[in-house]
Amino acid sequence: MFKNQPAGLYVLSLANTGERFGYYTMLAIFLLFLQAKFGLDSTVSGQIYAGFLALVYFMPLIGGWVADKWSFSKCVVTGLAVMFIGYLTMSIPTDIRSTSSLVILCAALIFIAVGTGLFKGNLQVMVGDLYNEARYSGQRDAAFSLFYMAINIGSMFAPMAATAMCNMALQAKGLVYESSLPALCNQFLDGATDGSELMSVATNNGMTVTGDLAEFASTYITTLSTGYSYAFAVACGSLVISFLIYFLGRKAYAHILTDKKTAAASASAQNAGPELTPAQTKQRVVALLLVFAVVIFFWMVFHQNGATLTEFAKSCTSPEASGWTRIGFNVWALTSIAVGVYALFNLFQSKSNLSRIISVVILAAVAGALWYFYSSTDEVVTGIQPQQYQQFNPFYVVALTPFSLALFGWLAKRKKEPSAPRKIGYGMVMAAVAYGVMVIGSLGIVGTQASVSPNWLISTYLLLTFAELLLSPMGISFVSKVAPPKLKGSMMGGWFAATAVGNYLVSIPMLLWGKIDTAVLWGILVLICIVSAAFIFSIMKKLEAATSDAPAANADSLETVEDDAI
Repeated sequence: MFKNQPAGLYVLSLANTGERFGYYTMLAIFLLFLQAKFGLDSTVSGQIYAGFLALVYFMPLIGGWVADKWSFSKCVVTGLAVMFIGYLTMSIPTDIRSTSSLVILCAALIFIAVGTGLFKGNLQVMVGDLYNEARYSGQRDAAFSLFYMAINIGSMFAPMAATAMCNMALQAKGLVYESSLPALCNQFLDGATDGSELMSVATNNGMTVTGDLAEFASTYITTLSTGYSYAFAVACGSLVISFLIYFLGRKAYAHILTDKKTAAASASAQNAGPELTPAQTKQRVVALLLVFAVVIFFWMVFHQNGATLTEFAKSCTSPEASGWTRIGFNVWALTSIAVGVYALFNLFQSKSNLSRIISVVILAAVAGALWYFYSSTDEVVTGIQPQQYQQFNPFYVVALTPFSLALFGWLAKRKKEPSAPRKIGYGMVMAAVAYGVMVIGSLGIVGTQASVSPNWLISTYLLLTFAELLLSPMGISFVSKVAPPKLKGSMMGGWFAATAVGNYLVSIPMLLWGKIDTAVLWGILVLICIVSAAFIFSIMKKLEAATSDAPAANADSLETVEDDAI
């Protein structure tokens, strides 16, 4: 995986890691920020959250068009600058519960979405261009596995940074985080409650309420919002680091910054292939549109991590963890496990005795680190914040990628590897199983107030990661392989459009949050996944027929455009 890779891969991957760290630091707390600072309910905050996600995934369409006319590298740099303006705007504290503050926030979100559109896809195209040389062409798949892992390393540390900033702001004022307090404070300021519950929750968590209760409520919301603003400032810093990596490492990728017309002509020559008949073209386009229909619903259920799953973490999940579960909320423990996974694979795959010895030493160090984390951590970890659960998905991606590559490589050697459409179908089945776990965990919950074990969410994120690894890279590969040569751009645009629509539909479960039983809500998502899986398996012959006469993806295939998770 790491052998025979150009230096430019590591430069561009690290630049992307910094940017994604900033993005996911913001996204981890975005819903909570909207609800705390502006007093928005789950319906309105969910609409804003979903609309922002949809815009983020739609803008790469325009960003790619601009890059084709201008320059990939210039778009990347411009994207970083535009995103910086957006995060900087969000990092400046403004009045709480203010319409003008909300307008400023929306402007900042537009800057972030536009900047992401200029940066996201175009940086990945540059990574693909590194492998146009014959000596590197065979390393393309491994390269994008590394690139995808780098993205998730950045997002794995993001919730920790956001949590640290919030705690720093609260502790400076002698306050602590309690998930129900922001809503109680806003309700009291709205005159919807008499403040008795607010007073009880505050004093039970060791906070002293002096003077006017309204002053305490306003101070708590302002302080928490300031902590969130500190987290947005961290995102600004991560963009500066990304730019420095990109700029200082320019020599590693300078050779791919070619004249646009020459590059376009070269790409056209490489993409040239046998002409398709109108019937073949129609068959492939129809197959892709059918896949897009399924993809919409996958992203709708997958990106509940920042929506209903965060609501569940806030309202229905115990803020305490014990046993081995407690070290899962220490990102350094998760990092140790991921390092151990790669050391284990290297131990069995290495041909050098020295390499094997190094792997054994690393494994021993990992075991020692995990025992240290376990023994030095309180028997019961308290004060777990909702955003901390969002570190599990990227951790699982990083840790499970070697297993995924090994499994499908083993099946491919035996000519038993499932086709891309079947993997997509299996991904939907796995997503259904994930939300089935949530159904079981939510049985007996009345309304949206409970205190269930954190293990329900942790297990659900594991299963959703399995679904992601089955569907996300497989779907983009299917598009790049099946799309008619003259329609590759349009079909890839269709993938992004489907992703954007799916992200906007994230708001639908948020509309239902608190209005129906929690278990019923998860059951609806299970049903959506099952129907989608049944649909794709019912048209499997048509999809595999479209794949069977399609040539292998060309060197500039946009299978580089992994979703992040991404």
